[in-house]
Amino acid sequence: MPSTTVVSSPGKVLVAGGYLVLDPAYTGTVISTSSRFYTVVQTDASAGPNTIRVRSPQFKNATWDYTVKTDAEVVVKPEQKNLTKNKFVQLAIEKTIKLSIELKGATATQEAISTGLDIAIVGDNDFYSQRATLASLNLPRTLDSLKKIKPFVNTGVNLSDVHKTGLGSSAALITSLVSALLVHLSILPASALSEDVDKVSSQTKDAVEGRRLAHNLAQYVHCLAQGKVGSGFDVSAAVFGSHLYTRFDPEVLKGLMDDNAAKDQALSPVLSPSNRSWNYSVEPFKLPPLTRIMLADVDAGSDTPSLVGKVLKWRKENSVEADTLWRDIDQLNQSLAQTLLHIAKLHDKDPDTYGEAVKYLSSLQPIQWAANPWQPPSEIPIVEAFYEAHRISQSVRAKMRQMGVLAGVPIEPPEQTKLLDTCVSQAGIIGGGVPGAGGYDAIWLLVCDPVDCSPDQRPTERIEHVWSNYKELNVSPLSASESTARGSRLEKLEDVLGLKDAVAIPSAE
Repeated sequence: MPSTTVVSSPGKVLVAGGYLVLDPAYTGTVISTSSRFYTVVQTDASAGPNTIRVRSPQFKNATWDYTVKTDAEVVVKPEQKNLTKNKFVQLAIEKTIKLSIELKGATATQEAISTGLDIAIVGDNDFYSQRATLASLNLPRTLDSLKKIKPFVNTGVNLSDVHKTGLGSSAALITSLVSALLVHLSILPASALSEDVDKVSSQTKDAVEGRRLAHNLAQYVHCLAQGKVGSGFDVSAAVFGSHLYTRFDPEVLKGLMDDNAAKDQALSPVLSPSNRSWNYSVEPFKLPPLTRIMLADVDAGSDTPSLVGKVLKWRKENSVEADTLWRDIDQLNQSLAQTLLHIAKLHDKDPDTYGEAVKYLSSLQPIQWAANPWQPPSEIPIVEAFYEAHRISQSVRAKMRQMGVLAGVPIEPPEQTKLLDTCVSQAGIIGGGVPGAGGYDAIWLLVCDPVDCSPDQRPTERIEHVWSNYKELNVSPLSASESTARGSRLEKLEDVLGLKDAVAIPSAE
């Protein structure tokens, strides 16, 4: 067993498939972000024998000690000195250890934790609003300013009071935590978090199944902590990275969701990668080259469960109208994904011409892309494909607004519509929207990002200018872009800027 294990998992942005992704009949397009959660597991005698200490150094009063007993059943008991409860962390530890006993045996599991473990969990700054930090440093709300903030900066508040930015912090946290424990307890081979999930050769079968085991366990813990079986796209992104996602049948977890009734039930038969009831689908996807997703935190806020509940109630009461609209939206969502994949193929076919076309597109508003004839014939198919992506993304927005009106839910509120219309009208902007369930708290944009372009001509610069000068809403950029890694991955402590200092075990007083 290693003395230190570090695993990171990315956040997510659901750019297409909001609400529809709850239904296994439909697919969502989920982008994993460069912003990640990190779990660092260390053998540490100072925690105490058979004790697991969990720390979240970015928050006040965020240390939790648990005594672990593995006799007749696994009991993870919070110690009385804990100032707060952390249901997500406690369930993650309890279920991972229970699974370890089933797969490795009680003796090996007990030995692994007998000395004591210290677990530190931190998230990149993007997971939490940095408005207050920027203001305290007297810095403008720009991407350059965000780079000046210390990595894993202390929020100065209790965990319950932090302003989240909607990147899926709980899913990324749970995934990194259970994955790190699975590796640390030698249940998962290290290769499970370094191999490409698409490979299915005999040499990588164990790695593929290991990653899927981590996925199934993280989905279970996340659902149990939230008290319901959600769509799971956020956990799936944390495990597998960007992809086209079709959810699993909730029935697979039905027998485990009553935690008291399931105390004596084995986890491994249900969570095993060989359990065919895990019928989710993960298809490879990535954004086209020389494009970038831009994200913004909007200071308003939405109650996502409330939005989802109202939309599902409307769908149930108006099934014919709703199903027709959902099919229309699904066709647009699929067209958008396939168009973006087609654009990537155009790059692979002729990278130089593609680069020139992106530079050309960056100088014009989308409305001018298809109408302007002054480009070489070789660039025309590329320009037309980008314009098609723009057209489809605008149609998706219109249909989602329609659903919001019918359901009486602010999926794309008028304030967001005005902000997005302002952004999408800028030169070099492919499209955008409100991610996931929608609401007031975030937007995403897909922008052209050419290589050899003067700073003042870059679409990213134009959008930053719009956001920093926008008066009707408080808009603050996030530094995240699409993750180029394949979901969860094993890390080296010293390779992640600022991580070693952030998770250092405090010396005894």
